[in-house]
Amino acid sequence: MKFSLLRGGQGRSRNQGRRGVVGKRVAAAVVAVATTMSLAACGSGGPRNLLADIESGHVTLGTKYDQPGLGERTPDREFAGVDTDVSRYVIEYIANKNGWDVPEMEWRETPSAQRETLINNGEVNMIAATYSINAGRLAAVDFAGPYLVTHQALLVRGSEGIQGLDDVAPGTRLCSVSGSTPAQKVKDALPKVQLQEFDTYAACAEGVKQGVVDAVTTDATILAGFAQRYKKRFGDDFRVVELRNPDGSYWTNEYYGIGLPKGDDASREAINEALESLYDTGELQKIVKKHLGDKFELDDKPAIGDLSFVEKK
Repeated sequence: MKFSLLRGGQGRSRNQGRRGVVGKRVAAAVVAVATTMSLAACGSGGPRNLLADIESGHVTLGTKYDQPGLGERTPDREFAGVDTDVSRYVIEYIANKNGWDVPEMEWRETPSAQRETLINNGEVNMIAATYSINAGRLAAVDFAGPYLVTHQALLVRGSEGIQGLDDVAPGTRLCSVSGSTPAQKVKDALPKVQLQEFDTYAACAEGVKQGVVDAVTTDATILAGFAQRYKKRFGDDFRVVELRNPDGSYWTNEYYGIGLPKGDDASREAINEALESLYDTGELQKIVKKHLGDKFELDDKPAIGDLSFVEKK
């Protein structure tokens, strides 16, 4: 009898063990499916809808992590700069207007070469990251804005004698980022300068500080951010020098916009309305002064929603 009971007990134990294994396999399969669905929802299922995600309580916003004054992740893992504050304003404006709670805002680094891909595969809702509007990019994504117009400029030491294009003499050591639009402009227009192409504008700015190069060239907004950083941290006297044509017009015009998926007209119009408010309330002026300093002059309000300037290029 004892043997029989033992056999019966072993039989029940084996059945329970089999059921336990099956249960674990089923649970693992459920977790795998859930994980796959979660990953799909996070970026592989196509573009996101900004308005729907604001209403649902969570948005993912693209920015730069390495541009002081514009888009930067600070040592305490906060996100600061003109572009990040513009994004916050836009999201809060849309939420408040619709009577929704302000959603959780998650930040995603968006390198220049990856911006269109990140928008179209749904990894971000929108991108504000010194994102210049041009024909090539408009073929892949839509833009709200422009919200800021800037121009190619130079960053020089305060003691440097360069005051404009006429002072960029042959042999001037000029730094820009490899493959960038400003670098190409310099190659075409000023072939006699010594153009040095570094991987980042941070490296170029440090080159100016150390005297390795005479100047950095890129958008005035980016240069103003570096000037502010070096002044605050090291007391360095850097200047941002405007570049103008003989007729007084700017050498280049760069129109910063907010990138979002093609065809999401409702979200684009909502962002444009928020940008109108950003200007009309004076909030953009406050944001620019906070991050780029009093010396940076904001251009007149652009025609928000009018992208006809792209066709003129």
